[in-house]
Amino acid sequence: MVAACFNEAAGIRAFIAAIRSQPGIERLVLVDDGSKDTSASIIRNLLTQDHQGGSALACEITLIGLTRNFGKEAAMLAGLDFAKGQCDAVILMDSDLQHPPALIPEMVAAFEAGAEIVTAIRKNRQGESGLKVATSRWFYSLFNSLVDSIQLVDGAGDYRLLSAPALEALTRLREGVRFSKGLFPWIGFKNVDLLFDCPTRTSGATSWTMSRLWNYALDGIFGFSLVPLKVWSRLGAIISASSVVYAIYFAVHTLLYGADVAGFPSLIVAITFLGGIQLIGIGILGEYIGRIFLEVKARPVYLIRSVEGSKRLKSSVS
Repeated sequence: MVAACFNEAAGIRAFIAAIRSQPGIERLVLVDDGSKDTSASIIRNLLTQDHQGGSALACEITLIGLTRNFGKEAAMLAGLDFAKGQCDAVILMDSDLQHPPALIPEMVAAFEAGAEIVTAIRKNRQGESGLKVATSRWFYSLFNSLVDSIQLVDGAGDYRLLSAPALEALTRLREGVRFSKGLFPWIGFKNVDLLFDCPTRTSGATSWTMSRLWNYALDGIFGFSLVPLKVWSRLGAIISASSVVYAIYFAVHTLLYGADVAGFPSLIVAITFLGGIQLIGIGILGEYIGRIFLEVKARPVYLIRSVEGSKRLKSSVS
């Protein structure tokens, strides 16, 4: 089991208790993504209690501390890298109990029946505003219309079971600007979907603001589609053709009726329209070039400060 943690002090004890109540989970890997609260201290206290207890626990805890906040995508990759090669399957989930642990037995059963990836899909969006729901649906529709290689399912997040081969394939993808919702289906493998009701949040607050969601959506689109680049050549061709048609009309009109006194409004509208189109096109180019700039530097996706808790151990499901 792998879960990223960022300022989850209010509910991390309840999360760990819920995971330990599930049968078959031998290892819980918690990745502290540079939390500013006491999340890491609470986990360390639990590790100390486990150590002092002496007896072997059904589910041991490993705490991976990152040197700073690298973001959820990087934290998830750190946990998956740690789990790789140690288990037959790993379950990735959030640590805020928005992903119900009660679904784990069904995920394991689907894996044992032959699934290589098990994807948990939300049936409801309790607690989310109408604007957030609407923009989410709009994003999935736009993404699927722009990307041919994969299709995203609305409600499918990071709550997934990955078999060892799927985990190996996923961790080979080392891009710095990560969009895991797209990477999961991109690697292929036999997938089984399971539906679940998203429970009401009982503690803490989401760190996904509208601004962060917007940037994450851009990462997804620019990471998997070249259509935003290609559209500008087509738009330029349309505008150029329209200008030629307008020039012919203007020439014919002048020959037949003479030249009218030109006005500034039409000129200003044309300049501002074309100027806006050019700036949007430059902005799209900038998004792609910026991502190229980040990737070619080849910096590590994350840096680990410490690994605490149980030693590496071969297990069936982590």
